[in-house]
Amino acid sequence: MSESRVPPVTQLAMASLALIVAGGIYLSAHIPQHVPLTPAIVLLALSALLLAVNLAMLARARDFAWARFFQVARWSLLAYAVIAGMIEYAFPQNHLTGGPLVVLTLSLVVFAVHVPTLIGFTVARFESP
Repeated sequence: MSESRVPPVTQLAMASLALIVAGGIYLSAHIPQHVPLTPAIVLLALSALLLAVNLAMLARARDFAWARFFQVARWSLLAYAVIAGMIEYAFPQNHLTGGPLVVLTLSLVVFAVHVPTLIGFTVARFESP
């Protein structure tokens, strides 16, 4: 796939991950006191929107090495699901409940999908279709 025809998957993924990290830092800075959730929800929604746009743009890519993408992304997804599961396990252990738990859980889902997508794309973009 030529460099000019590659969708900006890497750039969108990094922007999405930056939004997720910013939301996580915001929530962590307020815990264990009351956490105003609106900024974290806005950051999560923007990140999820970037994820959806990124996946849609990637799905429209022609002459892309999909077999290699899925081969790499599948194993990366397994690894990041385990990582996200371990992080999720720590939240209730530290008595996190309610809205902050939901927002952080959804943030972990975006994280656990976007990073394997980014890894798979990075490998497959240099493979012949």
